[in-house]
Amino acid sequence: MQFFARIEQLSEQKRSLLCVGLDPDPRKLPAWTSDDPDPVFAFNRHIIDLTCDLVIAYKPNAAFYEALGPHGWQTLADTIKYAHQCGVPVILDAKRGDIGSSATAYATAAFQQLGADAITVSPYMGWDSVEPFVRYAERGVFVLALTSNPGAQDFQCADSHGHPLYQRVAEQCTGWNERGNVGLVVGATYADDICCVRSITADQWLLLPGIGAQGGDLHLALENGLRSDGSGVLVNVGRAVLYADDPREAAMQLRDEIETIRAAKRASHQDCATETKQRADHPNLTDLALALYDQGAIQFGDFTLHSGVQSPFYIDLRLLVSNPHALAMAARAYVDLLDNLFFDRLAGIPYAGLPLATAVALQTCTPLIYPRKEAKPYGTGRIIEGTFEPDETIVVIDDLISNGASKITAIEPLEAAGLRVHDVVVLLDREGSGREELAKAGYTLHSVFRLHELVDILLEHGRIVVEQHELVTHYLNNQPLTPAV
Repeated sequence: MQFFARIEQLSEQKRSLLCVGLDPDPRKLPAWTSDDPDPVFAFNRHIIDLTCDLVIAYKPNAAFYEALGPHGWQTLADTIKYAHQCGVPVILDAKRGDIGSSATAYATAAFQQLGADAITVSPYMGWDSVEPFVRYAERGVFVLALTSNPGAQDFQCADSHGHPLYQRVAEQCTGWNERGNVGLVVGATYADDICCVRSITADQWLLLPGIGAQGGDLHLALENGLRSDGSGVLVNVGRAVLYADDPREAAMQLRDEIETIRAAKRASHQDCATETKQRADHPNLTDLALALYDQGAIQFGDFTLHSGVQSPFYIDLRLLVSNPHALAMAARAYVDLLDNLFFDRLAGIPYAGLPLATAVALQTCTPLIYPRKEAKPYGTGRIIEGTFEPDETIVVIDDLISNGASKITAIEPLEAAGLRVHDVVVLLDREGSGREELAKAGYTLHSVFRLHELVDILLEHGRIVVEQHELVTHYLNNQPLTPAV
């Protein structure tokens, strides 16, 4: 039977999505194992005996067995064989990734010599390093997308044409899944990002490490990773079971907790918890909102605005230029809105909009222009900086909007130069009269956040208290007319 079909079957039979990682540390083995000629295998056999009716897969990490020396490979083979005798498939956690001929040899070793049912692989070297494993149609292949370790963000979250690299990996994996035997590894330590991967991969299986000792949020990870049928996720737990005082009890509690969440998911008919909170999953807007607050770009207190109006909050998105990571996240959020728009060039509005527009232009490789606040009194006397052709379509980029006056003023020289403008994109809509005023003038406003959405996130994640949230809500519902922003 094909690996994922077998996993589906076991999941229903055992009412479980639990996978136990068999990564034994010889220094932590119980004293009784020292009397066995193979202490590691004795320990693995003990864990399997205690948990085989509760789990639907085991996942030994090859490194722990290679570290044992020549006999470690036999220990690994014996462990896989014993798990099979107990009716449980085995995922070899080897994270292989090499040129075609080497990958073919790795696949032979994993599937033919060891008898593993599935394997984890690295996509870094591309399709020809993954294909030798996928070629085994009855075996499963889990491709690393976003791993659970802290350093995952060094490369896996790096920008790739406007999206984090792990999203590109997920997109590729949908194409690699023609045989129905490709899943993805997504760390439970990045629960919000699981929602993004699930939205890309539809029904593919996800292997979720990071629960237990690594601190992953089981509830949110499952809410975001499970398909609407309550399946499609393998929850991997290692140390929290292996070294528990009672491994069977620990596994049973996890299995039951997973099943409770799973049943609620099936009853809710919701695709993704993060989506139900109206979070865009390309990119992670929760992280961006928190970064804005932590940078001081939105502050709460008693402020006097330029208009003289008292406000319970103050926004200064210019501070983003001092936080490259947050600036990159903001740019990705703009890119996500731009995906559905037609345009030839971007136009940033000086001054706060220029760094944002530049970051977006760099991520999308789109030409950028900007209207000057005043024409040059020397040289060319330009009012618009950058090159363009008449009749080109421009999307205007700025940081935020209160009313529409300053946006319309910035658009005037663009249109006077023969450019077409239909859309204005901002990071934050302060929910003044701007959206309506732009619409009346024939322009459509697109915003990453409306102010109430931003403060909802900050309240949910403990950055502000209920009283502050209520003050902002009251202000939005009763705000006076604002000056041009």
